[in-house]
Amino acid sequence: MEAYKRWVRRNRDYVHSLESLANGLTWLLPERFSSSEIGPEAGFVKLCITTFLGIITAINGHIIDSTPTNVHANSTETAFPYSLCISALKDLETLVEVVAEHFYGNEKKWNFIAITEATKVLVRLSLFQKNGYKMLLHGGEIPNVENEADASSSQHCNGGFTEPRGHHGPNLQRYPAQNQWNLEGRALSALSRFGENARMVSDPTWLRRIQQQQAIVKPPTPVVERPTLSSILSEKGLHGVLFVIGEVLFITRPFIYVLFIIKYGIRSWIPWFTSFILELLGMGVTSYATRSGDNWEHKQLHVSASEKNELKRRKLLWALYLMRDPFFSKYTRRRLESAQIVLEPVPVIGFVAEKLMELLTGAQTRYTYMSGS
Repeated sequence: MEAYKRWVRRNRDYVHSLESLANGLTWLLPERFSSSEIGPEAGFVKLCITTFLGIITAINGHIIDSTPTNVHANSTETAFPYSLCISALKDLETLVEVVAEHFYGNEKKWNFIAITEATKVLVRLSLFQKNGYKMLLHGGEIPNVENEADASSSQHCNGGFTEPRGHHGPNLQRYPAQNQWNLEGRALSALSRFGENARMVSDPTWLRRIQQQQAIVKPPTPVVERPTLSSILSEKGLHGVLFVIGEVLFITRPFIYVLFIIKYGIRSWIPWFTSFILELLGMGVTSYATRSGDNWEHKQLHVSASEKNELKRRKLLWALYLMRDPFFSKYTRRRLESAQIVLEPVPVIGFVAEKLMELLTGAQTRYTYMSGS
């Protein structure tokens, strides 16, 4: 396994090219949603291949991201590969749905989907806690390390050569001792090279003295303390509580949606409205907790650029409600069929519209394609 990791890290561009080529070749297989006799078997084989390639891609991405020379390696390394686990679960989810539907029927498949969603909820809640209660990016598939990187770089600058100048002010350049650190560093480097070349290792005390002096020059490794739930609640008050509630609602919403489908059925409006209300409520409290204002500036939870993009991505996912039953069966399908009839006489465009309609209709039958989780 270590040999494979080294190979992936040395040939990351080549690995990405192979992954893109393999994913492109899957489109040459028979249609995934074909209604012909060979359709179900060929579609199942294609789905297995796509799932396998997705898991391999996730593993390779995790190997590259966990490279020891990576700048964020110390800050993001945890005992459990959460991002890899979440990516693998998402790739397996569609396969679990298809296999469960084939062997247990359309109604009982939701029990297996609920187990998968519950597993993702547990993993994401654990990641949310381990990550210092920071916003999950792409459901936890992308590490949220921007704030830690800024803190680390700030502490690194304070521990380097810039700190003495900051303490003594610009008048330091008047004195001849301004290059004291550079002269000592050059002298120590020359002595070290001389000792290595002459093999002067008979005096351990001398060697320890040199190593201690060289260690002074190296800045200490910054230690970033992760906030706990109690510290967030005590420092941010109501805004901290609302932020945590908003993230928990975002994490648990898909599981609650599946539970309501099991109870009321996919054709009922109750699961659809319940999921949408939880979506709006979670986004509302998160936006309130992170918005700026003069009266609560000291309590505000500042968000990074990547977290702002994540909030925009979550709002875009609301469009999937147009593709979920019963809204799709009652409204969206009719609009798509009307548009297809209008575009059908147009050359090329009519053919593309027909294939797009077939793709959307087939994808809509799979929960995992439209879940947004």
